[in-house]
Amino acid sequence: MITVIRRAWRYLVFALSGRLSELSDPRVQIEQAVEEAKEQHRLLSQQAAAVIGNEHELQMRLTRALEETERLQANARQAVLLAEQARAAGDERKAASYEDSARAFATRLVAAETALQEARLLHERARQSSAQARAAVETNAMALQRKIAERMRLLSQLDQAKMQERLNRAMADLSGLAPAGDVPTMDEVREKIEKRYARALGEAELTAGSVEARMIEVERAAIDVEGAARLEAIRESLALERKPGRNEPPDPAP
Repeated sequence: MITVIRRAWRYLVFALSGRLSELSDPRVQIEQAVEEAKEQHRLLSQQAAAVIGNEHELQMRLTRALEETERLQANARQAVLLAEQARAAGDERKAASYEDSARAFATRLVAAETALQEARLLHERARQSSAQARAAVETNAMALQRKIAERMRLLSQLDQAKMQERLNRAMADLSGLAPAGDVPTMDEVREKIEKRYARALGEAELTAGSVEARMIEVERAAIDVEGAARLEAIRESLALERKPGRNEPPDPAP
């Protein structure tokens, strides 16, 4: 039972992940990937800075240990010289005191040399770690630059894809291949107009064949005949008015 539940849970997670990936905006996903890369580079730079800082700190400790070793060695040598001078002068007690000081300086010199050797080993390891950290930061910086350039290319390609999709939808709408939606296609509009035009022609044919239409044609013909007679009468009256009188000379022949 537990195995079945686990399989069902994995299937549900995988299905939801795939659906979320389909619904996600590619532009947002690209920006998320670049921001994640920038954050990783920032953390890596901080770690590299800590490693390089440790190298510088060990370098300062090594310098101090070296200076301390040289100082103790010089003091021990000076104490030995003073002890020999006191012994040569016959002052054994003073020579013994210088011998004790030289012995103390020598003991501290041994401890300082041991610390110096350890500081050198630590500094060498820190130097190698710093070199690796610098190389890692440089490599990651180059990878980040490539991702930024890839982001520009992908965003440009995404804009081109969106433009091509809009163009494809527009061409599909013009060709009538687009599915019916909120906006009708050209074919649907043309079909609707043709239906209305055909119906209007049919109604005109029915109206022209009716009795009322014949009566209107007869009345129109009578009106046309009467108008022609009236026009002829007007012409005749105009011709009588243009004839010359008895005392008026006739118009010269053309």
